[in-house]
Amino acid sequence: MSSHPSQESAIIVAPNGAHKNHQHHPRLPITRDEIIKEVIACRDAGAAMVHLHTRDTYGQHTLDITENSQLYREVKHEVGDSIIVQLTTEAIGLYQPQQQMALIQEVKPEAASFALHELIPSNHHIDQAADFFHWVAKNNIIAQYIVYDERELARYFSLLDQGALPKGQHHLLFVLGRYKKQNRSTPSDLLPFLVPRLLDHKNRWSICAFGQKEHNCLTTAMLMGADVRVGFENNHYNCLGVRAQSNASQVAYLCATAQRLNIETIDANRFRNMLGAS
Repeated sequence: MSSHPSQESAIIVAPNGAHKNHQHHPRLPITRDEIIKEVIACRDAGAAMVHLHTRDTYGQHTLDITENSQLYREVKHEVGDSIIVQLTTEAIGLYQPQQQMALIQEVKPEAASFALHELIPSNHHIDQAADFFHWVAKNNIIAQYIVYDERELARYFSLLDQGALPKGQHHLLFVLGRYKKQNRSTPSDLLPFLVPRLLDHKNRWSICAFGQKEHNCLTTAMLMGADVRVGFENNHYNCLGVRAQSNASQVAYLCATAQRLNIETIDANRFRNMLGAS
């Protein structure tokens, strides 16, 4: 076997999510200091991007502009360009598309994630969302579009064909297991997404996976050339079914698996270049 990696993958980490707390895992980061320390540890373990959920003083997920701006600025102050810092716009049933868009327009992070069914809940929202997504691209913000099933993937391609979504400078994330019993995913959950147009697609794609088979799912995706997202948002157990030591340990284990499979894990700067960001 050649020592030169035949494939490469970026590792994204989602360290806390919107719903979990210290009862789920004592090392799940909630406070600003905990989040910053975790981002640094995950970067050092090999993550190229972090997916940030800001928590308020009660530990609850928030899209408050001031809270998000403060966390984002403090994280960037600590890590600089050594890891891509992505803000979530997840609604969790509390926020409307206008509030989600306002957060990104005010903070202007280098990257942001958008669930298409939240930002464009119906065709009546397409024009407003199109203006916003083109503004995101114009401001050199890396957009990540999140889709949950093959119907949403078909809608993504339709929006792309309509020009509602900019053609370049974005990333796709497929969520495996979100709607399965007890949120348990398996590698076969990836199959419905593997349509011919995706495999011919120029934009990079990635997956995250709920449940204790997260590592199996991510490994399968890496072997197909995808980027992957690991972390306590989706799963806080290791591949042996034991509670993981930390987010950073999950990142490190995934990096080790990639190395054994001759897959190169890329750093933040290379990932930025791949996604068309300057």
